[in-house]
Amino acid sequence: MIHQLRIYEIFERNKAAFHARFRDHAARIMKNYGFRIVAMWEATSERRTEFVYLLAWADEAAKNAAWSAFMADAEWKDIKRLTSAEHGDLVGAIEDRLLVPTAYSPPLCG
Repeated sequence: MIHQLRIYEIFERNKAAFHARFRDHAARIMKNYGFRIVAMWEATSERRTEFVYLLAWADEAAKNAAWSAFMADAEWKDIKRLTSAEHGDLVGAIEDRLLVPTAYSPPLCG
């Protein structure tokens, strides 16, 4: 099993709209493609506010296939278009990290 760490820069001016879109739409649609969200956080620093989440995958091929299908999903494309038109850009910089456990890593809880 591998994990994927996603970090999105989000904006205070439309943070509520971002969370509503992720909670009500993205997370639901992601499930259709085999996404397993382990946990989600919000982190704030002097520099920016971030939405951080961790995904679990069987392997890198499963991750890549699921992301391709999700990004091509017609409903998701429509939701992104509509929410962006109403609220402006909801996400700035995106960081994506593939986390491969070391041989001595303890198992994850949850």
